[in-house]
Amino acid sequence: MTEFRPYSRVFLRALTLEAHIGYYAHEKGVTQPLVVDVELTLAGESFGDDDIHGTVDYDRVAKIARELAGEHVDLLETFAERLATRCLALALVKAVRVHIEKPRAVPEAMAGVEIVRVK
Repeated sequence: MTEFRPYSRVFLRALTLEAHIGYYAHEKGVTQPLVVDVELTLAGESFGDDDIHGTVDYDRVAKIARELAGEHVDLLETFAERLATRCLALALVKAVRVHIEKPRAVPEAMAGVEIVRVK
């Protein structure tokens, strides 16, 4: 029988950013909206002590995403990978799921990427 291990997750959903992103010439030098979800699996098993150091500050995750939005990348996949890497560098984070949607990528559709990375 597989042993069940408790875990804790925190998340940031629907963070809307204006990002410098795009592969095609018409996408260079302009910003485009991204909708970002980040889910972090933490090493801690309990939040019972009301200590901010036992979790991840949501504002820190949003700041990381905003900083990345200011750096041009061609691919949404690259943006997601860089965001995941920076989130994995945070204390307590054992795994990260990054889900990003790019509303203007394809007419009449929502394009996006989702990745999961584990430390």
